[in-house]
Amino acid sequence: MELNGAFQTSGEEGCWGPMFATPKRNSELPSDLSPIGRQGSLGGLAYVALKDSLIRGALRAGTKLTVRSVAQVLEVSTTPAREAITRLIGEGGLVNIGPKTVIVPKLTLPDLDELTAIRLALEGLAAEQAADKVTKEEIAELEALQERINLGLDEGRYTDVLDANKDFHFLIYRRAGMRHLVTMIESLWLRMGPAFNDLYPEFALSRTGVSNHLWAIRGLHDRDAAAVRAAIENDIRSGYRRLSALITANQEGARTD
Repeated sequence: MELNGAFQTSGEEGCWGPMFATPKRNSELPSDLSPIGRQGSLGGLAYVALKDSLIRGALRAGTKLTVRSVAQVLEVSTTPAREAITRLIGEGGLVNIGPKTVIVPKLTLPDLDELTAIRLALEGLAAEQAADKVTKEEIAELEALQERINLGLDEGRYTDVLDANKDFHFLIYRRAGMRHLVTMIESLWLRMGPAFNDLYPEFALSRTGVSNHLWAIRGLHDRDAAAVRAAIENDIRSGYRRLSALITANQEGARTD
């Protein structure tokens, strides 16, 4: 259940209006959101699908959402789609900017500063705690995910890179064995995920993230908790430098227009 595409608002329905416009071939990212299953609450399943799409960076900041189109893509009625949107507005992953308009919010520099400081503390802790719990099989899985990332970077398939990057990080974090910590980290990625699109193509050229991931894998092989933490923290800082520079440049550009 992934949403790997950007959508534009179209039409109106109910409280928010149609919730993703029909995906277009010229969208910034291709659509790949699948119909959800029928086990459990439809509203809950729709919420999980949309939240995961935000965390993975499948939806860009500034994307406009409408109820009808997400309902159509997930093959549910507008009620569970609206329920999912309302929950994500409450968690800060979406913002209601008008009577019938919901968007994926853009990060401000103060937002980025605060989120990064918290990420360093929480994700660093999770990485440190996971160092002696990750199995050899899981390390092999991390290596396979890194191969997916490398191939995606080589071929310019940044949606695949973002997808594998999320799986790489959260495989480590979940091995910390601290479920409340992982929940808090997910809430941070809910705000950060859409901005990760802006790391590319620059990160594809510098391969900064690749280096950080390889150091994390080496630290896990060595059961070196400090090394794993340092690698994840460096990864976070690398992203911060790129995103803060972009936000600052955009602000300066807006002042000169």
